[in-house]
Amino acid sequence: MIDLETKLSLEEREDIPFQLPLKKCVVVGNGGVLKNSGCGKEIDQADFVMRCNLPPLSKQYTDDVGRKTQLVTANPSIIEKSFQSLLWSRKAFVESMKAYGSSYIYMPAFSMKPGTDLSLRAYHALADSASNQTVLFANPDFLKNVGRFWKHRGVHGRRLSTGLFLVSLALGVCDEVTAFGFWPFALGLDQQPVSHHYYDNVLPSSRFHAMPEEFLQLWHLHKSGTLRLRLGPCAH
Repeated sequence: MIDLETKLSLEEREDIPFQLPLKKCVVVGNGGVLKNSGCGKEIDQADFVMRCNLPPLSKQYTDDVGRKTQLVTANPSIIEKSFQSLLWSRKAFVESMKAYGSSYIYMPAFSMKPGTDLSLRAYHALADSASNQTVLFANPDFLKNVGRFWKHRGVHGRRLSTGLFLVSLALGVCDEVTAFGFWPFALGLDQQPVSHHYYDNVLPSSRFHAMPEEFLQLWHLHKSGTLRLRLGPCAH
């Protein structure tokens, strides 16, 4: 069972701009296990849907991953790679963000120095465009404490994945948590090939994340009843 170390402190909880506790929450990872899963409808039925790292939600994917989004993370590295650090134009970024509706955009602005300027540029790009989205900057102490918690439990990557951070956040603010799209292996339970993401097969750098170790921790949480891990296809 997960313990109070991963729960948000009262002070941190008071800074959260939505009413707590949230009821039924879904954390949607970007794993290829979602492809052809038909889980979109079940995901969209949750009270609060969290997504990782600005994933594509175009029509070709919504049957599998849904469309509803209340919170989506945006790593500064994505702003750098996909939107040229917002140094030349902000239009493509602002347009792409419309896929997430009136969601919260959750950014680790103060975890590493290079990410601060990128996060602030993203904030100003949305604010200046009169976007109906709200940018939230993650508390760096919370991110540090979550990293320390999982390291003590056997996750030895240099950096936790955004997915495990988001699951940890959800466990602190939600009554029920279901996780979709978490599967770090090249073969599925049916022994068929699984792409790394539901939208591509670009592999992560093994220098940073220990994805199988993270998945093992999620499996322990599933077995203990702390959260629900959805791995197979959903009922149509």
